[in-house]
Amino acid sequence: MKEFFLNPVEMLKKESFILPEVKSRREGSSVEKEARKQTQRDSREDSSMAWVALLIYVHIILFHIIVETAHATEEDGREPGATAPGDIIIGGIFPIHEDVDKQNDSFAPHLQPCVKFDKGGLAKALAMINAVEVMNKSPLLAELNVTLGYRIQDSCSDVSTALRATADFTQQTHCHAGGNASTYGQPVMAVIGASFSEISIAVARQLTLQMIPQISYSSTAVILKDKSRFPAFMRTIPNDEHQTAAMVRLLSSYGWNWVGIVTTDGDYGRSALDNFASQASEKGICVAFKSILPLSVTSQDVCSAISQTATTISKNPKVQVIVSFTKPTHMKYLYQELRNQTLAAGQNMESMRRVWVASDSWSTSSSVLGKLTLNDIGHVVGFTFKSGNLSSFSEYLSRLEAAGHNYTGNNSFLQEFYMQVADSIASGAAEPVSKAVKSLREHTIHSVEMAANAIAHAVASICRSRNCKTPGTLQPWQVLHTLRKQEFKLGGKSYMFDNRDMDQCLSCDTSTEWSPEGSSGCMPKALLFFSWQDDLAVVLLTFSALGILLALLVSALFLHQRDTPVVKAAGGPLSQVMLFSLIISFISAMLFVGRPNIFQCKARQVLFGISFTLCVSCILVKSLQILLAFQFNPKLQAVVRRLYQPFVVIIVCVALQVATCICWLVLKSPFNCTITYPTTLLEECNEGSYLAFGMMLGYIAVLAFVCFICAFKGRKLPQHYNEARFITFSMLLYLIPWLLFVPVYVTTSGVYLPAVEMVVILISNYGILSCHFFTKCYIIIFKKEQNTKSAFRKKLYEYSIESTHSVSVSESSASEQRDAGPRSLPADRPLKPAVVTTCIRLHRGSITQHNSLRRSRSI
Repeated sequence: MKEFFLNPVEMLKKESFILPEVKSRREGSSVEKEARKQTQRDSREDSSMAWVALLIYVHIILFHIIVETAHATEEDGREPGATAPGDIIIGGIFPIHEDVDKQNDSFAPHLQPCVKFDKGGLAKALAMINAVEVMNKSPLLAELNVTLGYRIQDSCSDVSTALRATADFTQQTHCHAGGNASTYGQPVMAVIGASFSEISIAVARQLTLQMIPQISYSSTAVILKDKSRFPAFMRTIPNDEHQTAAMVRLLSSYGWNWVGIVTTDGDYGRSALDNFASQASEKGICVAFKSILPLSVTSQDVCSAISQTATTISKNPKVQVIVSFTKPTHMKYLYQELRNQTLAAGQNMESMRRVWVASDSWSTSSSVLGKLTLNDIGHVVGFTFKSGNLSSFSEYLSRLEAAGHNYTGNNSFLQEFYMQVADSIASGAAEPVSKAVKSLREHTIHSVEMAANAIAHAVASICRSRNCKTPGTLQPWQVLHTLRKQEFKLGGKSYMFDNRDMDQCLSCDTSTEWSPEGSSGCMPKALLFFSWQDDLAVVLLTFSALGILLALLVSALFLHQRDTPVVKAAGGPLSQVMLFSLIISFISAMLFVGRPNIFQCKARQVLFGISFTLCVSCILVKSLQILLAFQFNPKLQAVVRRLYQPFVVIIVCVALQVATCICWLVLKSPFNCTITYPTTLLEECNEGSYLAFGMMLGYIAVLAFVCFICAFKGRKLPQHYNEARFITFSMLLYLIPWLLFVPVYVTTSGVYLPAVEMVVILISNYGILSCHFFTKCYIIIFKKEQNTKSAFRKKLYEYSIESTHSVSVSESSASEQRDAGPRSLPADRPLKPAVVTTCIRLHRGSITQHNSLRRSRSI
């Protein structure tokens, strides 16, 4: 085409030289005049045609220039991004650059170029791309024959740039020459982004106009939880209230109560500052200074603000803890400025070392150090979000690393990334491509994957009941409604958005985990049981050990004094059996402490039941001895005495309890179990069969009640050797606590329920020790004169005389009542007092008394 239009011009040039030559050659020939005139006419026509051709060519060139200029202008106006076709388009807003160049002073609307490429923003954008590709291949969408596409824009960490991207999302029909009609001609059903809270707030107001759901992956400002102002906004991370609360808890636990705060100016920084300051004051943490840096890292004021902040930190050497809510670039500049000021002042580098408490905005960034080392700046304690399973993203980056420049596709961000790597390699100051790609793994991307996964599940839920391939079938507000109501799964766990705040709400494993309201993570439930370290457990164990020691000492004392009347009156060999059973009972009480296990659960109740049954059986024998000796009808004593065999009674009573416990262990044995509460796990022993447990305790109660009745009837025996009243008191001390224990045990539960039963067992054991043995020990040790046969006989004799006198008075009263009437007795024949002969003998350590009442009356 160019040659066609250039030839006429050349022809014109040549013609200007040819025409004079033709004219000079033909002047001498008259014959050729006419021909020359004709030739001139022809040349004029040819010249006219050449000029016409030249004009056409100029017009075509001008038209081509105009078209190219318009196309170039259009391409310049089009923001770089990443796109992929699909039935449903998801928008994405990521900070691929840290800021925009604001040096242009023009008042006309214009695009500000983005500066400072940010690998963290690229990593999040790639995470969204990978998540969409994974969901497209998953059965969730593949079975529905529905695919997700994406249109990702760069916010450049600037509100105005982000709003331009949002306007592109909200435009229903947006066609570009040469653009991808499958993405630019489709409406966006949901948007993932933005990163910074101030940008998310602006974007949320614009998306709310069409109720396009917005899911942020890192905006934590508290204001965004207000659903009346941001009804379409959701996020997959907790708000600042939880992060600042965790920071305050950390500072409080280490006793760091004098801190400084560095934050950025903006919704995120202001929100974090206010929440931290209010929570810190409640914990007694004082804020020494607050430094607020400009939000833009390219602002003209950022250098002076960072210099002033570094000076403030240097002038407060006692403030060793700095809490920072800034961007990584801010911290990089601040560390460099601190170093420069420290060296300029001639100070040691150690003077700039602090404990830096990093917020989620820069805690995982490796670029903050710059040319410094961690040893130069001190210690960094960072807070970040849940990382999740990164295997899928790692595989995606591996594919990028292998493909290199050939895998950029419709992704201008990757193209710029590889260009920067190539430029750095050319300058000899950079890492290879493989290392540059691997550096993208450092960034937290789980919240981005969760957002894409949630949208995919919402789309699948809607498209099961309709054909989503038909344009206009699916509306953004329908996706929003489903996102609010439906539960989604990722990595084997379920989660959903809270309608009040729409923060990420993981469905924790309720058997072992719980989550505070608004939290983004699952916390392990506290495991509770009656621990050995518990103060109450220590006290009860001390009493148990003391009881064992006292029982052993009493046993030794009784063995040493086994031939004395007091020991024989206390039961003789039966006392040793009782003390042995009490020792076993004290040991069983100790099994109620500690983390329950299967052996402990089976042994503790059975051991107590059998041991205490043995003890009460011995007391029952003693009670029956008293009843046989003093209270039975003399005519029946001989028959009952022949049937009465102490050790047979004990064996039979214990055997019945043993049979009950064996049936219990065989049929429905106790076992250890875990009871799940909202925030705790309670490990305890389940008794298996509460009927068998009740029968065991009820059987002991029946024996104790029989002992009580028998002993109560013999309570008026000689005071120093009277077992009856002590048996009565000891059985009351057993029955009353156990009667109170039953309703408490049935109606309550908790970590201290074993302690309740342990207390009741100790009361029962100490009741028997005190009533049956301590009084005897007192006589043996401090009243030795009473522990002799002569003193014993004297007491029995005094009791016999007292009993005789009582019987005589009673008999006289009875006789007077019978003789009263119309018949009177002579005065010289008075009634003679009755004579009572009392025979008392010691038999097997028990008291046997025969009363023979003889009446002598003269008429």
